[in-house]
Amino acid sequence: MELEFHFYDYCERYTMTLREIKKLDTRIKTIKKAAQELKALSGRIPAVDRNAVRILASVKMLEINISDVIDLL
Repeated sequence: MELEFHFYDYCERYTMTLREIKKLDTRIKTIKKAAQELKALSGRIPAVDRNAVRILASVKMLEINISDVIDLL
């Protein structure tokens, strides 16, 4: 039997296995790398830079919610 973790969001309960959480973490890291590459390739186009920064801010929130939890397990 695989260990399950429970998350709560606005009184809703979500159940995930460690394997599922690790898949999310892998995808978050992939998105972060892609956003960093996009920013580097932007040629300093302001709109691209701003949007890449926004993506990275969203990724940071995902890291806080998911990736940092893995470090505690």
